[in-house]
Amino acid sequence: MVTAADPGDIRTSVWLAPGHSAPARRRSEAPSGLDRDRITGATVRLLDAEGLARFSMRRLAAGLGVTAMSLYWYVDTKHDLLELALDRALGELPLPRTAPAEPVAPVAPVHEGWAGRLRSLACGYRRLLAEHPWVAPLTAAYPNIGPHARAFDSALQRVLDATGLAGGCRTGAHLAVSQFLHGCGGAARRAPDGDFVLALDVLIAGIEAQAAARPARPGA
Repeated sequence: MVTAADPGDIRTSVWLAPGHSAPARRRSEAPSGLDRDRITGATVRLLDAEGLARFSMRRLAAGLGVTAMSLYWYVDTKHDLLELALDRALGELPLPRTAPAEPVAPVAPVHEGWAGRLRSLACGYRRLLAEHPWVAPLTAAYPNIGPHARAFDSALQRVLDATGLAGGCRTGAHLAVSQFLHGCGGAARRAPDGDFVLALDVLIAGIEAQAAARPARPGA
């Protein structure tokens, strides 16, 4: 099973490969009927059905009706494929926004105020982790620098921009929200809805108190 300590000795993120493309040496010889997008989609479905502990390239290949070696025409390692699947799942998050953004994920209606947008982000992330339990351990194992992960972080940054916090307060708010969202993968995800909402309200109240106690950031 992949864990935070397991992604390998030294490896480069699949998102840092030139052009994020399949290995160049294989493009002209790759088996017909497959492509990286189809393989990634099948990976998400297999992880949903059987979980991260049972995932293997052999099981994935069997579901696609190909040999396991065929998959390596499109990815170098299983870890590369899990990174791709992780970002594919994050792309399901509807992202609230206050300004036009890159069309890399569905966009949720804008809720009034930054607190509403933060609630939308947090609740959406919790639902995503409930639908894809394997996402939580992978977010701890991999760098989360794919396009959908970056879109999610950009949405969070825009929410925090709207609080007017600056400096250490802004950094602390970002850390608190990030830790809360990562906690959604464990006890917070399993907590009753009422408990989760209460914890989220306490977090938002703390940010509101900090914002009210300090002058607004210039330009906020």
